[in-house]
Amino acid sequence: MKEFMKRKNIIFSLKRYGVDCLGAMAQGLFCSLLIGTIIKTLGQQTGLEYFVTVGTYAANMAGPAMAISIGFALQAPPLVLFSLAAVGGAANELGGAGGPLAVLIIAILASECGKLISKETKIDILVTPFVTIFAGILLSHLLAPGIGAAASSVGRLIMWATDLQPFLMGIIVSVLVGIALTLPISSAAICAALSLTGLAGGAAVAGCCANMVGFAVMSFKENKWGGLISQGLGTSMLQMGNIVKNPKIWIPPILSSAITGPIATCLFRLQMNGTPVSAGMGTCGLVGQIGVYTGWLNDIAAGTKTSVTAMDWIGLILVCFVLPAVISLVTGNLLRKIGWIKENDLKLE
Repeated sequence: MKEFMKRKNIIFSLKRYGVDCLGAMAQGLFCSLLIGTIIKTLGQQTGLEYFVTVGTYAANMAGPAMAISIGFALQAPPLVLFSLAAVGGAANELGGAGGPLAVLIIAILASECGKLISKETKIDILVTPFVTIFAGILLSHLLAPGIGAAASSVGRLIMWATDLQPFLMGIIVSVLVGIALTLPISSAAICAALSLTGLAGGAAVAGCCANMVGFAVMSFKENKWGGLISQGLGTSMLQMGNIVKNPKIWIPPILSSAITGPIATCLFRLQMNGTPVSAGMGTCGLVGQIGVYTGWLNDIAAGTKTSVTAMDWIGLILVCFVLPAVISLVTGNLLRKIGWIKENDLKLE
């Protein structure tokens, strides 16, 4: 059995299922729901209806895109990989608000089922897609509603707690999601799976921005403009190797997230009412900020908000850009002076 599993490239590991698959799923989300939302919002703001149409089509493909991305991370054979489109569509739809988590679990199971049977028969072109799709959609009917409900319940609990205790939960959510963004796991996928919106979503945005902008600014001495852009608009995950060497370099961004989180929830009441996945993106391609802006438009359309105010913009700019930069730079310089951060500790290879 061990040799058979090895031959089928089925490896039961936390890294493969919890890191590789989550990261791939986030990319699938970005290439469907996120980019679709951005294009659609651009169309709505400019009056270009074709942009709205394109964005809608892209966003509607979130389930298949996530499932195929997960299959790619699992190194699924082509017939398994392509069959996951149907599985992802079913799991995402049946999972409701918790669809992304349902897609993650069910796409993994369906992919591994398909890999087990792949190239084991002379009619592989029929058997492998049949097994992958049948198993995946059966599991979607059996598991997706429950998975979606559980994920939504956890997300609602976090959002309820944040509404009840915005200061404490603002710190907790901001710090944890910010840490997740920098670790080799996907904060975007976590926020999407839990359908994290509202004040909790705003705290998540703050935490992600604190890590991305914080590392970008405090490492400018070593990495110059290239590092500023790659970390500030790309990902703070680039610093993961340096964090392993010297964990103290993480103190300024984490401290920044602990400060900006409650400022977002208590002072500016910053809410993420766009797509939940945007809450875990921070300043990556400015997706987090576009998500907040889209949420404002959604609230206005729903009648829960009258207009976008100057205070809204001030809060967004301060929480996402100014405060993380200032706090991390000041704290980082202090740690350099006391020797906790040494020259080139933040240097990107």
